[in-house]
Amino acid sequence: MTGTGEDLAAADHTAVRVALWRALHVRADPPPHVLDDEIGLRLAGPGDGWRDRPDMDVDATRRTRASIVARTRFVEDLVLERGVDQYVVLGAGLDTFAQRRQEHAEAAGLRVFEVDRPGPQAWKRRRLEELGFGVPPWLRLVPVDFEGDWWDRLAAAGFDPGRPAVVASTGVTMYLTREANASTFRLVAGLAPGSLFVTTFLRPPADVEPEQRPQLEAAVAGARAAGTPFLSFFRPAEIQALARESGFREVRHVPVEELDRRYFEGRTDGVRPSRGEELLVAGT
Repeated sequence: MTGTGEDLAAADHTAVRVALWRALHVRADPPPHVLDDEIGLRLAGPGDGWRDRPDMDVDATRRTRASIVARTRFVEDLVLERGVDQYVVLGAGLDTFAQRRQEHAEAAGLRVFEVDRPGPQAWKRRRLEELGFGVPPWLRLVPVDFEGDWWDRLAAAGFDPGRPAVVASTGVTMYLTREANASTFRLVAGLAPGSLFVTTFLRPPADVEPEQRPQLEAAVAGARAAGTPFLSFFRPAEIQALARESGFREVRHVPVEELDRRYFEGRTDGVRPSRGEELLVAGT
């Protein structure tokens, strides 16, 4: 990583890994690419040997990185198709929508709210400035304590709950208890009609393709060792029930087969997402 020791401490390791997987999709997988994103790699600045990391093994991570790029592309397609002027990214990490989609955001009058913990977000802000991207007025970086009044902080940053929005939360539900997830669901379900909430969820290891289970089990063990254990797994019926109980009017499970048809049809190289992580779309 580039930068000072303080910067290194502030960088979120999970967010860096996801950014590197997005770049690995571009560099290791043949076109067409589901997502063309090497900006996250530039932000992370991992050094020349990043592809030698064990978690960047091209073969072992093929389906994992396919899931990562598929979920990102799916969320961004929803934002573009929905035509809203507010887009909220919870747990934004090294998300690069604002940098890759700048022309669309400016033309559509879109405001992007990246919500994350103060340390990693301050680090990201510095990296954006160092690389010349900057932080345009329509991009709001909202530092929050997710255990505290993060919803109020979002409103203070200019988010209008009375206007339709797309709210995305990817790679987050597994770190929260069921009640903490329900709390977020209830907040978003109270937004203006026409709003959408799109979130990923991890299915129990028993639901995952046999060849993917060792990798999921390793991820579970690694998260526990890092002090950020996985707390919630959901089957589709369970998370759909949670969304309905939280007040959403329309709830839809997006299975891996749909992502496969949408983004990977015709591929013969094994690049396709795993059913370990799937998506839920809920509307107000």
